[in-house]
Amino acid sequence: METRVPGPCPYCNTEIEYLYKTENIPYFSDILIISAVCSSCGYKYVDTQLLKHGDPARYTLPISTAEDLDIRVIRSMSASIEIPELGVRIDPGPRCEGFVSNVEGVLDRIEQVVKGAFLWGTDEEKENAALLIADIARVKAGLCPVTLIVEDPSGNSMIVADNTVKEPYVPEE
Repeated sequence: METRVPGPCPYCNTEIEYLYKTENIPYFSDILIISAVCSSCGYKYVDTQLLKHGDPARYTLPISTAEDLDIRVIRSMSASIEIPELGVRIDPGPRCEGFVSNVEGVLDRIEQVVKGAFLWGTDEEKENAALLIADIARVKAGLCPVTLIVEDPSGNSMIVADNTVKEPYVPEE
């Protein structure tokens, strides 16, 4: 479904068109995409909203071999990711994006963020970053077993593997 609604640009008050469009994303639910572009001032707006929520869930997956890197991971915009053995926890923020990837892709995302510490970190942070990157390489080689945890209060995430443990998730208050 697609609907176009005229309205004022929030910056220059020029009449622009807001586009509301629904899409079905595999492994997620239907989403609403809202977008607008102002040709006068260059204002751009894009937002997505999930149209369905499932039951809150926590998925736990042991990762012990290089083959485990191929396991599908689906993260919604409201999910957190944790690998306790690496001291890594990623909580959703205002610019959090959902994704469909695999375990290796999750490790690659973590590694890219950690590499940022080499640009702006203190000497101690750089040393810790180097150790974490080395640990991630050992996980990818199947030499360092870890646990991947995905917690999603919206119930729109999952880890797709037979040995994944799914349980109800109760957020801490």
